[in-house]
Amino acid sequence: MVSEGAEARRTRTLRAEGALNALTSGPDSPERVRRVLEQALVFAGAAFVGVYTPEEDGDLLCLVESAGVPRTLFGLRDSYPRSGSSPVADSHRSGSPVWLGPEALSGDAEARRTPPRDFHLAVLPARGNGDGGCLLAVSDRPDGFDTEDRKCLELIADAVGCPVPARAAEGGELLANAFSLAMDSGRVEVGDAILGLFAVTRAEFDGRVETLLGLTVPEDLPSLMSVVEADHMSLGDRELEFRVLQPSGPPKWLRLRGRLLPGGEGRPAMLVGTVADASKLRSEVTDVARVQRLAAMLATAGTVRDVSQAVVSALRKPLQADRIALAELEGDRLVVTVLDPADPESWPELWRLEWRTEWPDAPVRAMPTLAAALREGRARIWPAGAPLEPALADIGPGGLAVLPLPAGNRMAGACLIGWDTPHDFGPDERALLTASAGLAGQALMRAHAFDAEHELVGMLQRQLLPRRLPKLPGAVAVARYLPTTAGLEVGGDWYDVIPLPDNHVALVIGDVQGHNASAATLMGQMRTALRAYAVEGHPPDVVVSHANRLLTDMETDLFATCCYVDVDMEEGSAWYVRAGHLPPVLRHPDGSTEVPESDGGPPLGVVAQADFPMSALRLQPGTVLALTTDGLVESAEADIDDGMERLARELSGSDPGHLGLVADALLGNARRSDDVALLLLRYDGMALRPLRDSWTVWRVPEAVGHTRRFTRRTLRAWGVTRDDMDGVLLVVSELVTNALVHTHGQVRLDLTLLDNRLRVSVADASPRTPVKPTGIGWEATGGRGILLVEAMSETWGTVPASGGKQVWAELVLGS
Repeated sequence: MVSEGAEARRTRTLRAEGALNALTSGPDSPERVRRVLEQALVFAGAAFVGVYTPEEDGDLLCLVESAGVPRTLFGLRDSYPRSGSSPVADSHRSGSPVWLGPEALSGDAEARRTPPRDFHLAVLPARGNGDGGCLLAVSDRPDGFDTEDRKCLELIADAVGCPVPARAAEGGELLANAFSLAMDSGRVEVGDAILGLFAVTRAEFDGRVETLLGLTVPEDLPSLMSVVEADHMSLGDRELEFRVLQPSGPPKWLRLRGRLLPGGEGRPAMLVGTVADASKLRSEVTDVARVQRLAAMLATAGTVRDVSQAVVSALRKPLQADRIALAELEGDRLVVTVLDPADPESWPELWRLEWRTEWPDAPVRAMPTLAAALREGRARIWPAGAPLEPALADIGPGGLAVLPLPAGNRMAGACLIGWDTPHDFGPDERALLTASAGLAGQALMRAHAFDAEHELVGMLQRQLLPRRLPKLPGAVAVARYLPTTAGLEVGGDWYDVIPLPDNHVALVIGDVQGHNASAATLMGQMRTALRAYAVEGHPPDVVVSHANRLLTDMETDLFATCCYVDVDMEEGSAWYVRAGHLPPVLRHPDGSTEVPESDGGPPLGVVAQADFPMSALRLQPGTVLALTTDGLVESAEADIDDGMERLARELSGSDPGHLGLVADALLGNARRSDDVALLLLRYDGMALRPLRDSWTVWRVPEAVGHTRRFTRRTLRAWGVTRDDMDGVLLVVSELVTNALVHTHGQVRLDLTLLDNRLRVSVADASPRTPVKPTGIGWEATGGRGILLVEAMSETWGTVPASGGKQVWAELVLGS
């Protein structure tokens, strides 16, 4: 049974009430009564359920409709005298329920003809239409009917009423979809709806059952003859589907439900029942055509998810299943790839306990019945009420089909199909399931190999991209990369976020021509080169020019496009350069968007001496800057200009407060025929802007003294105390002295104060990095400068800058 406790799964009583309300909302019919009775099998755990009604002119309570296993297993009769002492008669006379266990039934001669295995019996008055019928239910479980079962039976007894006979209550006319066949003569009375299904008019019909049988498909005639010939028909219910020929088009599927009524004195046995159109259960295509369509879909399914979706599409609707799952078998675990419906509350509690990320990961050991089916390697079907472990019983309380998916000499996975209401499994359905399982197993193995290779390719691609983006002063950046799903080749899209000195940040996005290992290799080289040129301190046009010259000198047949943006976080301004790439898209704080017009240079690697003009951007706090590759905005169906307009429109309607969600939403409609890279930056502005000042050091005898006076004057203006000032002056003196003594050309001093951290930077024209001495004798006259800087600073270092270098040191003031 379905697990209790969850809001969406409700108690069995509430679920039974909902099912009964749906069944009783339509007109009365024998089929409706049978469906109502079947709910006792589902919700009350009954093995058999039937309705007894009194004869009009007799003293018998007769069984008129039933569901479940044959009643003879429990020794139940077709009828009981009203005046007798049977449980049916007792409930009918008293109007109260009768609940009996095995002990009470063992001595009741009226209750059973033979003493079969122990069971529990329940008889309840059927008050649905006040005609005095009774609902009888049997449970062969050791504990019988529990409290919840009894509540469900009471609901069913109130809803069942009594079956409507084949003839209407008034006038004696046959119902439109009903028939009555005299078994001795073969004369049959049929309703107008049945004649319509056989495409026969009332005037053309001669009243002989052979006339109707002659209109059926010859292959279905033997099963029909087993029903309409008395020698082959026993008392009880019969149901089958058959095909009837049509004047044009394919044969129509019909469903016959019938019951043989015994004859009395001077009366023949009668077969009464209904015939309905079953085409709603079978589409106009045949099962062979459906298997062919599934094979065509699986031939183009590349991934495991594609295979799973194809199987779901091919099976769920034709079978009218309530849920279907397809899973791969990995070791001893059933890793589900597709659930339909995808709502976790629609699936058993054990599956929800095993829920991991997007799909569940259910242990096969918890489902021994499924494990046995996988070992046998053949489709297994369990009807409603079959004893199954909870993990499987809750999938299909009305019927469950398990399809092992074979692939060569192993099992690739399994497909589970479940129904909530009792489902009848016909031979055609079994054939369809078996054929589909074989096709799906082979496709699943191919797709698994494809997914494994594609994951390897994606891993290689991700290794060439930044593992994480840096934290930025006054801004937030997010990036996304989606590899193409067409083929296994590695793409050449890349992105990068490069922190630069003085609170600058470089944003880079690019695309190398092609989808192969060469493109990926070149992508890694270009990303590294651009980062190196940017860190050297070059402006955007110089960075891109250097990268272009490098790619040209590599003598490769490939080229690359890129967009490079240098953002000044303090001023809220940016300069950008395009090399054959898409321009950035701006989303302003008021929600409006802009694709700035600018001149761009050619792709990298095409022209050695190319110009790459710079364009300016102004960023207000709250502005979002979007950089992307053409895979997001261009496809065979969409022009690149239309794609850029769509991107700007979607960006305008987004919430910049959740930048990660914005990126995910923008990639939601990506066609994946090409790689897609997306880089977003939200500029918030710096809450605290640093204080800056610079001094050009001239090579004069008093250069160091002039530099110390400039530093003292600047620090005094910034409010630095005298105690902190002495250490700063010592560091400035040593760094400037080293630059003047060991280098040639211009020397520049930069001072930056943010909060209580002071950064001292001295730039010169020499690329040679100062070396920290490993040991100094007491008589040495030099070499102590770097040691003093290290002692006075919290940290220090050197970085290349425009052909030279910059030696810097950071001091914490007030410590």
